[in-house]
Amino acid sequence: MNSNKEKCCFVCKRNENEIPLIQLDYKERHYWICPQHIPMLIHDPGKLEGLLPGAENFDPAES
Repeated sequence: MNSNKEKCCFVCKRNENEIPLIQLDYKERHYWICPQHIPMLIHDPGKLEGLLPGAENFDPAES
């Protein structure tokens, strides 16, 4: 899991020198996600189980 000081995608672990990152604030913590994995967060958040606390309980966006 990311600490507040590490800046890397919480899915693929690439850092800000490798790929653009977008900050996500959740449960009083900072997480970073790359553009490649934003669709997973939106459409299939259950795949993020174990990477983002409670992701298995998120509802996917409706198509």
